[in-house]
Amino acid sequence: MLRLYWQMGKDIVEKQEQAKWGDGFLQTLSADLCEMFPMMKGFSYRNLKMIRQWYLFYNQQDVIGKQLVSQLEVSLFRVPWGHHIMIMQRCRDMQEAIFYVYKTIENHWSRSVLEHQIELNLYERQGKAITNFQQELPIAASELAQELTKDPYVFDFLSITEKCTEKELQQYLEDNMTKFLLELGKGFCFYGKQVHINVGGDDFYIDLLFYNVQLHCYVVVELKTTKFKPEHIGQLKFYVTAINKQLRTEADNPTIGLLICKDKNDVVAQYTLDDIHNPIGISSYKLFDELSKDYKSSLPSIEEIEKQLNITN
Repeated sequence: MLRLYWQMGKDIVEKQEQAKWGDGFLQTLSADLCEMFPMMKGFSYRNLKMIRQWYLFYNQQDVIGKQLVSQLEVSLFRVPWGHHIMIMQRCRDMQEAIFYVYKTIENHWSRSVLEHQIELNLYERQGKAITNFQQELPIAASELAQELTKDPYVFDFLSITEKCTEKELQQYLEDNMTKFLLELGKGFCFYGKQVHINVGGDDFYIDLLFYNVQLHCYVVVELKTTKFKPEHIGQLKFYVTAINKQLRTEADNPTIGLLICKDKNDVVAQYTLDDIHNPIGISSYKLFDELSKDYKSSLPSIEEIEKQLNITN
């Protein structure tokens, strides 16, 4: 069906360019196709406009765009039509649209999951953590590890306030592990919380431990409900070293550390990682309470509503 739509879009664009036909042509074409193929759906005037828009969207008048399309056509046909409509309507440019096309194919997203990821602006957050992966991991592994990070991580599925404790945040994430894994990204498997390690007779407990099957390594996740401080990395580095010595096998790649904090100064974070020789990333997080602030601030207050009602009356 998508191949048919693509060819129809191409034909419609070419006909309209040659004959300077407007939307009246689409209305006539829609009526003719519906009459000729009464059992087939997808020939409504509205859908024909979408088909034309879809073809034009991926055939923008620039060389880079056309080169991308020649490589993308096969991938475009693997994404359901409803997904394409959403991507066209929600994305600001073709680069962003292509990102969501590939992510849909890679992760087998339903339309609701795709909508959720677009609303949370995954395109802008993907791969944005402050890390030292490029210096501490082989090129192929560092690129994949960087791509799997986000900044910020969005915990919109947690109905808790900004003032929660680290223990509370950890417990809520564990209670919503399926959604947390979706936010972490592809390949993450939950190993455990408060994972016990004994070093020289002293006991330590790692907040959250994961294994990533794409990177073939353990991922230590430390949570901080405060702004990032350089001393946080010392603790995380210690945990990464401990996992390398106690759990990692010859089949595993070096353990990665990920610190997720309430807020961070990117310059301070980068300075902190400059002399760290374990692969570590630093990201921030946002809660639903914070995401809803923009919506709340756009609503009128009770006083404003009452004032307006008095003026009207």
